[in-house]
Amino acid sequence: MFDLSKEELLFLVWNYSDIITVAVVSIGVTFFVSKAWNWRREKKGDDQIPGRLGLPFLGETISFLSATNSTRGCYDFVRLRRLWHGKCFKTRIFGKIHVFVPSTEGARRVFANDFVHFNKGYVKSMADAVGEKSLLCVSRDSHKRIRRLLSDPFSMNSLSKFVKEFDNMLRERLKNFEAGKSLVVLDFSMKLTFTAMCKMLLSITDESLLRDIERDCTSISNAMLSFPITIPGTRYYKGIKARKRLMKTFRDIMTRRRSGKESPQDFLQSMIQRDSYPPNEKLDDTEIMDNLLTLIVAGQTTTAAAMMWSVKFLDENKEAQDRLREEQLSIFRNKPEGALVTLEDLNNMSYGSKVVKETLRMSNVLLWFPRVALNDCTIGGFEIKKGWHVNIDATCIHYDPDLFKDPMQFNPSRFDEMQKPYSHIPFGSGPRTCLGMNMAKVTMLVFLHRLTSGYKWTVDDLDTCLEKKAHIPRLRSGCPITLQPLGGGN
Repeated sequence: MFDLSKEELLFLVWNYSDIITVAVVSIGVTFFVSKAWNWRREKKGDDQIPGRLGLPFLGETISFLSATNSTRGCYDFVRLRRLWHGKCFKTRIFGKIHVFVPSTEGARRVFANDFVHFNKGYVKSMADAVGEKSLLCVSRDSHKRIRRLLSDPFSMNSLSKFVKEFDNMLRERLKNFEAGKSLVVLDFSMKLTFTAMCKMLLSITDESLLRDIERDCTSISNAMLSFPITIPGTRYYKGIKARKRLMKTFRDIMTRRRSGKESPQDFLQSMIQRDSYPPNEKLDDTEIMDNLLTLIVAGQTTTAAAMMWSVKFLDENKEAQDRLREEQLSIFRNKPEGALVTLEDLNNMSYGSKVVKETLRMSNVLLWFPRVALNDCTIGGFEIKKGWHVNIDATCIHYDPDLFKDPMQFNPSRFDEMQKPYSHIPFGSGPRTCLGMNMAKVTMLVFLHRLTSGYKWTVDDLDTCLEKKAHIPRLRSGCPITLQPLGGGN
């Protein structure tokens, strides 16, 4: 027999027992124990924030995993506790105390003090998946250097080239879909953005190698919200195994580059050409590989999900769809036949940019932004202890009726007016603002341009259930649509 720890036993129960029974029993036990636990804390005056911490280490982890494993998505865990405890509440997940901060004032307080009073905070499984040298996980000094050296692919010069290459790839793939044939938007956009990122960063076009890398990236992404115990067959185990394979793949590519067998002009080559530079002007091999993985996974999953949501929202709001199509057709008709989209064209997509903003507000592909308090502090009148995780709840902020009138309504024209600072934060803010923010925006604009100027569509499955075990909200159906080309086509 195996000698299992308490944590391993918990994980086996999670994976191999009836999930409903485990959830009900654990919630009941946690409720009564946490009542007594919280009563003791309140008597001592230890903290003012409402919520339940539950049992040490375990806390409300099973309830969180239960929500993640449901078709309502992991944010349902947050939504329920906000109903029970109020907008700002605390909980315990994976052994750590988390406080959810739902206001623009709280967002400003945290974002403006990144690296000073707060640092990035992720659950262990997510940090293990992307690597300790990833831009998401490193300390302040390393973050500044790595971010500066990673910035070239996201410069305006690089984006100008990327826009044309992405548009050409998108146009050719859309042509492969016959009139009346169903297209699953999520699957389509996942493959499209993955291929585009691999080509830009690594110049990989070999289909077999792309399939291998995509398979491993999918396993790594699936492991990001899993229980971090290495037991064969679990998502965490598969994700860590996939990470090891992918690191070997990257290392082999780098070896060939350094031997002179390959020398394409891409992001990886620009990093290798710095081998002889001083330490503060280059990335070491682990930094290169961890951040290649981070850029591919983050660039693919978030952008692809946002593209899927844009199709759903536009289908539900024909007035916005028609207005967007009018703008895109105007740009399309003023270009020579067969010409590719340029960065200048994107700058002229005023309404298209508002559609992107509204899609990102409503879809919340990044549900909240996690930070760790480096010192005791106060946010919104609540005391935060050193070491607690502070989650800036972008979803709550984006759906706050005091900030956005009729927040459940898809209305790109709301961005005709200036929004309150920190009310629209799909990419975060401050020194840790998403590095790929501009690339995500131009990718979505090119996609919307080709879709609306060349086609009309109907959604074939209106199911609103979310995909299970995903750290990014995505429709379980993937949003299948039937395309009908417009006269003239793309």
